[in-house]
Amino acid sequence: MCRLALKTANEPFSPYEVLKAMEAMKEGYDGSGLGLLLRGLEFEDFKYNPRFPILSGIAENKKAWKRLDQFMEKRGYELKYDHKFHMDRSHMGDMDRYRYFLRAYRMPEEFQGKEMEDREGELLETRLALRKDGEAHGGDLSVFSFWPDVAMIKEVGWPLQVGNLLSLHDSQIQSRVCMAQGRQNTNYGINLYACHPFFVQGISTMTNGENTAFVPIRDWLLGRPFKGYMGYQSDSEVFTHILHYTLKELRLPLQAYKHIITPLSLKELDGHPQGDFLIGLRNACRRLIIDGPNAVIGTLPDETCLLVMDHKKLRPATVGGREGVWAIASEMCGVDAMVPDRDPSLDFQPMREHTVIIPPDRKELEIWSQFDQFPLSLAA
Repeated sequence: MCRLALKTANEPFSPYEVLKAMEAMKEGYDGSGLGLLLRGLEFEDFKYNPRFPILSGIAENKKAWKRLDQFMEKRGYELKYDHKFHMDRSHMGDMDRYRYFLRAYRMPEEFQGKEMEDREGELLETRLALRKDGEAHGGDLSVFSFWPDVAMIKEVGWPLQVGNLLSLHDSQIQSRVCMAQGRQNTNYGINLYACHPFFVQGISTMTNGENTAFVPIRDWLLGRPFKGYMGYQSDSEVFTHILHYTLKELRLPLQAYKHIITPLSLKELDGHPQGDFLIGLRNACRRLIIDGPNAVIGTLPDETCLLVMDHKKLRPATVGGREGVWAIASEMCGVDAMVPDRDPSLDFQPMREHTVIIPPDRKELEIWSQFDQFPLSLAA
């Protein structure tokens, strides 16, 4: 199994807080990979403007770093900020990376007045082109995200080791949302792109579990006319892409995600107030039905956070908190570490039909059931 932790708060906080929660759950992973996603960013030495997309990744050597600079300049991007991690290389161990980077850019002039869909497409194309370039040069350049108000860090190692290496405790970088996953390597090789969370066009998820329906889901997604459905160094990456497909391609509300990955039985749908629609959705998206066990945690561009389980419910997750600050973790001790001043009697562990939603205002949890009617009027 892996271990997951998410904290979301109205006031920005250090990612080191979440890494300490990961340390509390250390027995659940093996140090073969750590991923962090930060959303709602604040930098100590730069007043960040969310209209500047942030490129996140690793350059293994000077040649890769130079190619990155040349590529971005040629494509028309203007560098506005280059975050310098205060490296403490005594924690590096066997890692020997030339540069971990978070770089904010102004988009090329031709995209300044374009529609959001055009800008999003350009950011995707740029990220994929840089990833392809790195793979063509022996993996010397890894790019994890390119999006406004999002930064991603991935490394092989234990959470506090990576946090100390990058001096994440110094509050040089803070965020309102932080997702972290400690990987238990089971089915695939150790690869930075296999570290959760996964990301596509502002949508991100991470998973504890094993998706034995991975191959047919992957093949179906690869057949879609969307370039972002690629990679798949981990069987869990499909959860991110299905959420993207639900929201961006089908243009359905968030509640529909659960109906796609774990639909109710036909008997249950017979008595559902939206049964006819949901039976049609189940048939149309039957190739996207997952097999578990899985617990999936995600975030959206507006800072909405979510938690869903599959029907087997053999990968635990708990959500708890108070107005203004909430946490989701694989174990209760992880929630304790992130929000110690809450009422733990109000913690919630979802059942197989639930979607737990933490809205951007963070006032209270929304617990939605698949047996409830959901707002189809939001679909457009």
